Formats: sequence, structure tokens, C-alpha cells
Amino acid sequence: EIKTKFIDTLKQRIARAAARRLGRFIRQQDGAAAVEFSLVALPFLALVFAIMETALVFFAGQTLETAAADSARLIMTGQAQTKGFTQAQFKDAVCGKIKGLFSCSTGLYVDVKTYSSFSTINNSQLPLDAEGKLKTDTFGYQPGGPGEIVVVRLLYQWPVYVSLLGLNLSDMAGNKRLLMSTTAFRNEPYL
Repeated sequence: EIKTKFIDTLKQRIARAAARRLGRFIRQQDGAAAVEFSLVALPFLALVFAIMETALVFFAGQTLETAAADSARLIMTGQAQTKGFTQAQFKDAVCGKIKGLFSCSTGLYVDVKTYSSFSTINNSQLPLDAEGKLKTDTFGYQPGGPGEIVVVRLLYQWPVYVSLLGLNLSDMAGNKRLLMSTTAFRNEPYL
């Protein structure tokens, strides 16, 4: 009987000590911030990187627009024609305006065409095939003569790295986004 009482008392003491320790463990908050941060860090960083990439894509698009306008001026004023620019030389002139942000050798394409009137220009469809790859077989270089209507298109395949919850900026095969800038104008009457 004494042995039984001793065992019962010991069990009660152990239970109370365990309850106290459990209560202290539950009230303890030393690592709560670390646990909460670990739950929030990954989605937060994914969102930050997605915002940064979106901003970079828009900045690249605006840079391409500026390069198209500046480079088209070479054709509009007749500088490219009088100097006998080829498509490669015109592309080099474009690349001189977008150094550092774009890889001219692997992703930039130049398409220059002459039209009889502004109403015959048709740029409604993206130059992509059914698989989402860029169709470059129709690209050419026709800078035209004085008074002719010219359309200059610059196309760049921008790589997309961050996709957030299945939503990403890519619209081409290979996880790339097509940046395209188009400028239409009438050549000046240069001599």
C-alpha cells in the first residue's frame, strides 16, 4: 500500500512537471519570428522577383521603342541609303543604341519593308508560328527611296525567368517574351 501511494504520488508529480514544462513550451516565443518568416519568405521573395522582372521587361520594351525611332531616322533621312547600308550594317547601327541590355547576336531581328501607301501596311499578326517560335523567313531589308513609305520593325526574344503561380510574361516557345517595336514613316526627299 505504501508502495502504491508512493507510485501514485510520483506519477502525479511527473504529470504536474510535464504540464508545467508543456505550458512553458507553449508560452515560449523565442523562435516564433523565425518560424513565421520561414512561412512568408518564399512567397514574398517570389513576388519581389516577379515585380522586378516585369519592370525590367517594360524597361527593355521602352528601350527597344527608342532604338527603333532613332534607327529609323537613318532610313527616313536617307543616311542608310546613301551609305549603302545592308541589313547587317543597319542592325549594327541599332545595336549601337541598345548596348548592355540586349544580346544583338542571338535575339535581335530587324525587318525593314517598303509599302505603296499607309493603308496597305498590315502588321496585325505576330510573326510566330503554331509552336510559338519566331518566323524570320519573311524578314527583309528594303529601305526605299525618297518619298517612299517604310516600316521598320525591331524584334527581340526576351528570356523570362520568374513565373508566379503559373502566370508569367512569356508568350513564345522557350519561355521567352517577344518585344516588338514598329515605326512607320515616309522617307524625306533626300538627294
